[in-house]
Amino acid sequence: MDIILKYFPGLTEHQIDLFRRLYPIYKEWNEKINVISRKDFDFFYERHVLHSLSIAKFIQFKPNTYILDVGTGGGFPGVPLSIIFPETNFLLVDSIGKKIKVVDAVVEHLALKNVRTQWTRAEELQEKFDFIITRAVAPLPDLWRWTGKLLEKKSIHGLHNGLIALKGGDIKEELQPFKGRYIEHKISAYFKEPYFEGKQIVYLS
Repeated sequence: MDIILKYFPGLTEHQIDLFRRLYPIYKEWNEKINVISRKDFDFFYERHVLHSLSIAKFIQFKPNTYILDVGTGGGFPGVPLSIIFPETNFLLVDSIGKKIKVVDAVVEHLALKNVRTQWTRAEELQEKFDFIITRAVAPLPDLWRWTGKLLEKKSIHGLHNGLIALKGGDIKEELQPFKGRYIEHKISAYFKEPYFEGKQIVYLS
């Protein structure tokens, strides 16, 4: 938990309380339904919560922004971001029902009023969103094919509406179809822990 306070010192008492409560609720559910690898759980705040919050360093979502988290898994990056941006609306979707069951339990336990969940595939959605966020779900061309049509045309941010993906490793090939349409940003510019070396945020518009 200290690592969150280190990089986000301006959190309210309520936000700090919510972040503290994440660990026990995920630990309880992860023993029933494995959404976070056992070896990773010791690094829960660094590798899951803080990694998700790198998006909050990249962009500050305005109130009443609509965000879709595709392939949310256990609720990352959507759940941590919903705590940072309580006036932003989040829809967390996954095609695996048991993962959404875990997210539902977390959302209910924390009483997150700005989060909805849906057991579905992104390509079956009809709603429009300002931004689509995702973490290591699929190659970028696939993500764009599934979600590009879901973006609202009118932007309310300085950054045009688009897809924000947390990626790792060599993604040159994935980026080839998007020449001139992407921003790639190293997460190590925000967080100094060795885990974040080689990890990046990719924004596509």
